[in-house]
Amino acid sequence: MTYHHSGGESMRVAAVDPAKITGAKLELFLPWQSGPDKTVWPVFEPLVSRDHHRFTTLPELPLKNVCFPPVNPAYELDNLTSDHLIGRRLLLDELLPYVNLDTIQEHLANGLIHIEAGLTDEGACRRCGNHDSAQMSTFPCFRCKKTCAYCRACLMMGRVSGCSILVSGKWNQSGFNGTQHPLVWSGTLSNGQTQASRFLSEKIGMLQHQTSCECLLWAVCGAGKTEMLFNGIEKALNTGLRVLVATPRTDVVKELEPRFREAFPKTEISACYGGAERKRGDSPLVISTTHQQLRYYRAFDVVIVDEVDAFPYSHDPKLTYAVNQAARQQHLLVYLTATPDRKMQERASFGKLPAIIVPRRYHRFPLPVPSFCWTFRWKKKSIDGKVPRRIIVWLERMHETKKQVFLFVPTVRLLKSILPEIQKQFPQTEGVYSEDPDRMDKVARFRSGNVRFLLTTTILERGVTVKGVQVAVFGADDSRFTESALVQIAGRAGRSPDEPDGEVCFFHDGITRAMARAKKQIETMNMREESGE
Repeated sequence: MTYHHSGGESMRVAAVDPAKITGAKLELFLPWQSGPDKTVWPVFEPLVSRDHHRFTTLPELPLKNVCFPPVNPAYELDNLTSDHLIGRRLLLDELLPYVNLDTIQEHLANGLIHIEAGLTDEGACRRCGNHDSAQMSTFPCFRCKKTCAYCRACLMMGRVSGCSILVSGKWNQSGFNGTQHPLVWSGTLSNGQTQASRFLSEKIGMLQHQTSCECLLWAVCGAGKTEMLFNGIEKALNTGLRVLVATPRTDVVKELEPRFREAFPKTEISACYGGAERKRGDSPLVISTTHQQLRYYRAFDVVIVDEVDAFPYSHDPKLTYAVNQAARQQHLLVYLTATPDRKMQERASFGKLPAIIVPRRYHRFPLPVPSFCWTFRWKKKSIDGKVPRRIIVWLERMHETKKQVFLFVPTVRLLKSILPEIQKQFPQTEGVYSEDPDRMDKVARFRSGNVRFLLTTTILERGVTVKGVQVAVFGADDSRFTESALVQIAGRAGRSPDEPDGEVCFFHDGITRAMARAKKQIETMNMREESGE
């Protein structure tokens, strides 16, 4: 068909039939030309009018059994395109505000980028891997003028529809070779940290001589997991490998970024999360939320997934898919956690998953073991805002000894119900939950000591460290408190070497399997350290 743009000049572009998009022919590749080795490679016609920043007609997309041109080593990479595309997979609509169509066309013809349809032949989303028909929908599409299917599973990252174009950039690893990334961290590792650091360095060293592999770093809460990574990351960077540290939560990215910048001051580091000012795609070290990995493709040699058991990563298949898509074909995948799930524990115990366990914290004091305290019919009593007498007595004891307390509750409704009653007796009390607009301010005041007791849902089961804090769980028998959650909650106590003997109390109306397993896991870790395992 012929498309007339505002300058009056016409150009031929290939029209697309959304009904045939998954079986599209090679009409985009005309005319053909012969390469230096006599191989015939296509010359790409312009995707759209070069005078417009939003395309109005689509070409037939090459989808399968198509050979893209090899990378042209003489082609000089455009810096702007490198920032936004190399090592990533983005919607064409996401690129157009930053990279013009001429540049995209040139990179396509020189083998540096590939294009794909947003949905596969089977109707699965190429970006997030969703193939659940319940997560797919249709809409009257202005672009293709047809009823178009789209993926609802990753809609918050931009709509991937049947007529969408995904553009992926090929990463040129040689760009890092010869660059030095000195580690300037001057701390001292404990024996357990040293063993874990060596384990990771050995796995990275083996990466160049074997296919992709995975391993587990199982370190208790407060063991100093970040410091264990430094030597291995330094080795990877200095051998020209790209490293990704992925975590399910934005606040962890914000916490890790300054620590890594301080440890690697001469290394370009990108922090990627929703709302970040700039998300470069070509940095040698990237710290990112797992959601942002939906925009990366075959970019990283070493992928470290922190808090692999945490929500939402552990509950969302598309995040696992995203991390696997972000890794190169030959890669090392490192699971880093204090609370691996039962399946991962079994794989490690049977030797199917290489693993190392760090059973003691960096200060070498044992983990606080939770005690169980009965609070009969707590659910019925709390409906009217009543707090069980045993919890009040426990809080009075903490108040008399001037201790700060994390009091975890299973639901926001329960938190709002009992908070006024507790505040009557203990005015320096606040409550936080995920949708609380003042959450960050309240946590900051708790850290500074201006708040004595902090009621919270499981939103604070990880990541928040307060010196000398004591921990209680109201309704520990609730199904929301899993084994993993209870171990993490108990891990908030005793993290400071000055006050390593924190108290942990589970208030309940019947001991659950999760409670028993959490206590057993903590006791087992303490015994491992005593036996020198």
